[in-house]
Amino acid sequence: MEPNSLAIFHSNDIYPTSADGTMPFKQATDILWLSGVDQEDSVLVISPDAKRNEDKELLFLTETNDLIAVWEGEKLTKKEAFEVSGIQTVYWLSEFDTIMKSLMSQTENVYLLTQEHLRRNTPVQTREMRLNAELKKIYPNHNYKRSAPFLNKLRAIKTALEIEVMKIAAEITAAGFNRVLKFLKPDCWEHEIEAEFIHEFVKRRSRGFAYSPIIGSGSNACVLHYLENNKQCISGDLILIDVGAEYANYACDVTRCFPVNGKFTDRQREVYESVLRVEKASIELLKPGAVLSEYHKQVGDLMTKELINLNLLSQEEVDNQNPSWPAYKKYFMHGTSHYLGLDVHDYGLWDGSPMEAGMVFTCEPGIYIPEEGIGIRIEDDILITSSGYINLTKEIPKEVSEIEAAMKTG
Repeated sequence: MEPNSLAIFHSNDIYPTSADGTMPFKQATDILWLSGVDQEDSVLVISPDAKRNEDKELLFLTETNDLIAVWEGEKLTKKEAFEVSGIQTVYWLSEFDTIMKSLMSQTENVYLLTQEHLRRNTPVQTREMRLNAELKKIYPNHNYKRSAPFLNKLRAIKTALEIEVMKIAAEITAAGFNRVLKFLKPDCWEHEIEAEFIHEFVKRRSRGFAYSPIIGSGSNACVLHYLENNKQCISGDLILIDVGAEYANYACDVTRCFPVNGKFTDRQREVYESVLRVEKASIELLKPGAVLSEYHKQVGDLMTKELINLNLLSQEEVDNQNPSWPAYKKYFMHGTSHYLGLDVHDYGLWDGSPMEAGMVFTCEPGIYIPEEGIGIRIEDDILITSSGYINLTKEIPKEVSEIEAAMKTG
């Protein structure tokens, strides 16, 4: 931050549904990452050049009372907030406007978080957006700056504790997949498989799915964000399962494809092993110094060779392809990797900066052939280390022999 600056971070709202219903609360990951506070109506203010030491880090929280305690459970006390965050100065939210008048009178620059994620689409106004607009209205003559570039860099590299938590999320996810391998059989339903996952996740103290589960059998596997999960699984079909557990707010993100009847057909196996070869080679490319944009081009070249061998593309089509939309995109239309952490599509740098140790990426190539009813994606979570990588989700079967053996014994 520039001298004489402060930064403000807000919690998420509790979002309404209908009547008096609400969605479960999901904390904004920036204030959570910075402070550890997982509570609605919270504000974090960082003011390193404040005149008083006690004003350099401030937390504002809702003051609990007997009514809140009865209906919702007690909120954090000031002492508990300090124990969670390490921040000594904690105010009640009712004091926010008064304290901010004093701080803003000493400040020239104000860093605000605007949602700059490349994939973000926010048709509703968030608490962050609403309160940022109010602040600018009250204090129009301050210099307003962006926090996102700092957080993209900082959050991209995981601490040792974050990595340990992500390993637990991966272990819980593996347990769910192992349960499903024993359960999957012809004529079961996609939603029944979803139920097997949530049972195993919650039993292991996960809060559930890190994202809406994708469980698509047959042609549903060719719909990238298929969410209905309501079709019966037919013998002879493949099922694509894109599921990850959340643990302590951190996400796991895994995809596997299994034959519903426990045995791949020759064609299914041929396509599956093509995807698996691309995934294995792509994982080897994830290492310190690699650049995401170049990495995706390399993966595209790997996939192109496989698609030619599968007789899905011709060399002529490749030679005459549009460079902005290469020929392989007909059958592999999504990216191979994204950052992973508190968010499934986590913060990180997409500006040509090299990969560094401590970053975690997914690796998820796929081939989708709607005319054949085959959709295959294989995805693992990869931690970049100083000497290469660690596959956090390697315990989840993905070799054809492993899958068929597990389903046979199940």
